[in-house]
Amino acid sequence: MDHRLLDILVCPVTKGPLTYDKARQELVSATARLAYPIRDGIPVMLETEARRLDADTGSFATPPAAA
Repeated sequence: MDHRLLDILVCPVTKGPLTYDKARQELVSATARLAYPIRDGIPVMLETEARRLDADTGSFATPPAAA
């Protein structure tokens, strides 16, 4: 992830800063408690594509599968 890009990207929900999680290939918004995926080097900055941060454990919860 290019750090210059990270400097200008903000969370689309809170307009706050993001941190880069290299291991998970995600951009994390601690304020919104969301993690936005990076696919093929491109951040997917859609709330519907983000994973929610589990408040109790600090880990990320996987969204339930659609039926």
